[in-house]
Amino acid sequence: MDTRLIELLVCPVCKGPLHRLPQGQMLICRADRLGFPIRDGIPVMLESEAVALDEQDQPLPAAAPTPPAHPHEA
Repeated sequence: MDTRLIELLVCPVCKGPLHRLPQGQMLICRADRLGFPIRDGIPVMLESEAVALDEQDQPLPAAAPTPPAHPHEA
């Protein structure tokens, strides 16, 4: 992906600057701690596709789904 194109893109959440990880697999917003994947050379700039990142720009483990609440029997 062209560096000039990355400079034109902004975070869809906060409109802040994005940075490319050395591995080149995602664009990150350090302000929101989000990573936006690059698929087939195209950045996916959807908040719903973003990955939460830790302080070292590594993806956080996905949260385990919470089980559905069951009504208590009286």
